[in-house]
Amino acid sequence: MSASEAAATTRDGPIPGFGFNPPTGPVAGFELIDLAALHERMPDGSLQRVHRVDFHTITLITEGRGEHTVDFVTYPCRPGTLLWIRPGQVQRFGRPGTMNGTHLLFTPTFPPHLAGTDRLVREWYGPVCRQLGTGHDHATLSALLDRVRAEFTRPDGTVSREILQLLLATVLLHIDRLPQPETDGDPRAGGEVYARFRAQLEHSYAATRRAEDYAHLLGYTVKTLTRACLAATGQPVKQVIDARVALQAQRLLAHTDEPVAVIARHLGFSEPTNFGKFFTRHTGTTPGAFRRTHHTAQ
Repeated sequence: MSASEAAATTRDGPIPGFGFNPPTGPVAGFELIDLAALHERMPDGSLQRVHRVDFHTITLITEGRGEHTVDFVTYPCRPGTLLWIRPGQVQRFGRPGTMNGTHLLFTPTFPPHLAGTDRLVREWYGPVCRQLGTGHDHATLSALLDRVRAEFTRPDGTVSREILQLLLATVLLHIDRLPQPETDGDPRAGGEVYARFRAQLEHSYAATRRAEDYAHLLGYTVKTLTRACLAATGQPVKQVIDARVALQAQRLLAHTDEPVAVIARHLGFSEPTNFGKFFTRHTGTTPGAFRRTHHTAQ
């Protein structure tokens, strides 16, 4: 991970972000490092400030206790905690020295192109945190990560990119078969319809909040989209759309200095007052009050 921050220029707005730029390693697009060593590499405290990444990270906590915050949710971490942070999510690491674990970093293009891994890498909305404890799932995942580490740390010139890709695919597919956290629903229950809808939503949430527009773009009826969203999340399609817009509004209010009127236009609202009503309806507070509570100086 690069130690330098760069302002984001994508639809996420100017939220500070890290690109994938680790020290020279045995293969491009992949790194394995202990969490404690990552903190030592970046002693300037940038990990403890709010930031985005444009790659995937998977962390299995092995020692200590602490916290990790992702998109306004703070997750307690202890041995057996599994974290998966996806590109575009906004996060903040806890205080260094409180816990350690195995930390995988990989670009979206690194895993092998298998149906299962392609789906997992595309999904930006999967579960962030699972508490595995010390049971069978934890033992299996730990053994897989040990195999990844053994390959990644082989002598120079003997590390196999293909073996690392296949081992990573095995890790991802194993995580996918873990029980879904109770609060997250099950995206798989929505099938291909839900997967296509979420991909379209990620590209179009700032352009339209109308369920009819998504149905037209995807060639479905609103009823079909609603059925898929209810199966995956327990919410109708309009609520899923509005929740994505509200999340982006929270990110921009908390982690940038853009005026509320600019954020409103960025998210497709013609008038700041309409944005204010929308935000209050979905979060229970006004944009200004939310910013005062959550704003982090960059």
